[in-house]
Amino acid sequence: MDKYLGENIPKLGFGLMRLPMKDGAIDLEQTKEMVDLFMSEGFCYFDTAYGYNDGESEKAAKAALVDRYPREKFLLATKLPAWAGAKTEEEAKQMFYTSLERTGAGYFDFYLLHNLGEQRTHFFDDYEIWDFLKERKKEGLIRHLGFSMHDKAEVLDQILTEHPEMEFVQLQINYADWEDPHVESRKCYEVARKHGKPVIIMEPVKGGTLADPPQDVKDVLKAQDPDASPSSWAIRFAASLEGVITVLSGMSNMEQMEDNVSFMKDFHPLDEQEWAAIERAREIFNSYPKVPCTACGYCMKGCPKHIAIYGTFQAVNVYNMYKDLGGAKHRYEWNTDGHGWGRASECIGCGKCEKVCPQHIAIREELKKAVELLEG
Repeated sequence: MDKYLGENIPKLGFGLMRLPMKDGAIDLEQTKEMVDLFMSEGFCYFDTAYGYNDGESEKAAKAALVDRYPREKFLLATKLPAWAGAKTEEEAKQMFYTSLERTGAGYFDFYLLHNLGEQRTHFFDDYEIWDFLKERKKEGLIRHLGFSMHDKAEVLDQILTEHPEMEFVQLQINYADWEDPHVESRKCYEVARKHGKPVIIMEPVKGGTLADPPQDVKDVLKAQDPDASPSSWAIRFAASLEGVITVLSGMSNMEQMEDNVSFMKDFHPLDEQEWAAIERAREIFNSYPKVPCTACGYCMKGCPKHIAIYGTFQAVNVYNMYKDLGGAKHRYEWNTDGHGWGRASECIGCGKCEKVCPQHIAIREELKKAVELLEG
């Protein structure tokens, strides 16, 4: 008998969010080749979502996987984002049936309430999605029911306390975010384990940034193992944690697929020396100059312009750590416009934020720098 749900599932999952593209559409032929290699090496877990590529990801799952392999040979997961465009309870619930139709899967092995946390969770309550999906599970249309989340550990603890029927959680976990106060990877992982929930790991390579980390991080990892790719370190770190169902990698081409399966088909958890190398890499990331914001939010409570202050600093720190300006701007857009908060350029310089900042950050000055970096 398995010790936990998913113990015997191979620890590399194929995330279908960043599929190869050709002429503005998903490259189905290359996707099929990637699926074939993945399956031939003994892997079986595929992850998509209602909203990925405006639904085209679920359709690609049908064409590249469901229509070509016996249903019992693979595990398919998808997700319902009740907060994304559904204006009524009926529209939110219809997302489930739309996913069934798009994928042609007949049932979902793992089904998730998509991206709980912040202002999104209430939609699942308002539209009674929790009970709706429990009924679909009773009907056999869902084998295992859980949720994904991008929020703090305290929020995760509350959700799992209120919904102990959830069988698993999907969390953003990688070695760079492990102690990050904005992401709280370690704390969220520990909350899930405290509640006895196994974990599916997303963003192990942090959107690709850990596939090409700064040179001094590469040097540390290469000194330990000259032949291992940076991605292998990131994925093996995540897969080495206890209670993991699988680690999702959003592979976009055959080269990435070949690399991932090469080190995961005979997966070995990190040994003591490898853990030490990861810790040194993390120390290097932590040594980079950052805005010392802990995301306490005190500064935003009295801001007359409702500026996303700590969300802005989070985006700035993405650039400071990874020199990824595109990623930093994407994070900035999500943390401001994406959540209905004001942008750094709207600051009127009143100084209320600085009076309550426990870290004594020169917030007004840092916001000016952020405007130059992120709004230019």
